[in-house]
Amino acid sequence: MNKLGFIITSFIVVLAIASSMLFVVDQRQFGVVFQLGQIKQVVTEPGLNFKLPPPFQNVSYIDKRLLTLESTDTEPTLTAEKQRVVIDWYVRWRISEPQEYIRNVGVNERAGALQLNRVVRNSFQQEVNKRTVNELLSTRREQLMADVKREVLAAVRGADKPWGMDVVDVRITRVDYAESITASVYQRMEAERKRVANELRSTGFAEGEKIRADADRQREVIVSEAYRDAQAIKGAGDAKAAASFSEAFGRDPAFAQFYRSLEAYKSSFASKSDVLVVDPSSDFFKGMRSSNVAPAR
Repeated sequence: MNKLGFIITSFIVVLAIASSMLFVVDQRQFGVVFQLGQIKQVVTEPGLNFKLPPPFQNVSYIDKRLLTLESTDTEPTLTAEKQRVVIDWYVRWRISEPQEYIRNVGVNERAGALQLNRVVRNSFQQEVNKRTVNELLSTRREQLMADVKREVLAAVRGADKPWGMDVVDVRITRVDYAESITASVYQRMEAERKRVANELRSTGFAEGEKIRADADRQREVIVSEAYRDAQAIKGAGDAKAAASFSEAFGRDPAFAQFYRSLEAYKSSFASKSDVLVVDPSSDFFKGMRSSNVAPAR
């Protein structure tokens, strides 16, 4: 029984030692073998590999994929005309030389991201200081990103201590005024829009007054001309009527006198509520008293 237990225990120990000597490298990673704190081997191809058991040798893994670093700094940057702007950017980078990366940067991706963030931020500050806001928003924006990428690559590929990484792309995602001046910019924009609106309203009111004045003038002219023509027509009609009456009354003066008397009576007794006090012997009732009305011819 003791012999069987010894065999089983020995087998387990051997299995543990054997498993500690094997490691698998994924196709997305670099496998870095350390021996007493020094880099012994870098495995770049995926598969099963062997090493000495700890503490003689240890293995560490570093991501070989394309990584993305996004800006987290909200500090504004001054442009060439001293405008405070906030720039959001991102960088696409990868670890190309694991040994140089570990010696000069760190043993994980976070260390590289921290140092790369500092370099990219400083490069953007220097390039933005040379340009105006309009240039940041225009086609020269591409030139800005190219200049920043060139400066970052020069920093990470330094001859003394290369970082063992490659920067694939640098992009700007947003350019905006700093929050401290955004309100004042919006206020200026609002004031300008109000000024334009008031100017348009004033121009429209002046044009409206001009149109109304012209319409009133034309109305007065038309009414005056119509009144003049109406009076002329009325005068001509009255003249013709007077001529007709004169011709008719000239033929029989007595009838004319009688007709005028009837018209006067009609006008005088038009209302039932009117009260007239007239002398019956006056000439007003002469037409009623006279019986010598000549027959019409």
